[in-house]
Amino acid sequence: MALLPRWFEALSFQAQIVVLALVFDPIGFGAGYLLGPEFGVEPILGGVYGLVAASVPTSLLVLRESMAG
Repeated sequence: MALLPRWFEALSFQAQIVVLALVFDPIGFGAGYLLGPEFGVEPILGGVYGLVAASVPTSLLVLRESMAG
């Protein structure tokens, strides 16, 4: 399990953002699309909410990078 963080940290900042987007965006959209009706919204709107929630890890990475230097 410790291999993944080293591999991820070895990537350039731009590549890290792309990897996070490729991993979290489909998961966020799918989860939001499936869970949206449970919260009383249309599935497509739930997908949009899922995409917004999936952008949090990317935002935290950008925040960490801006604080580091």
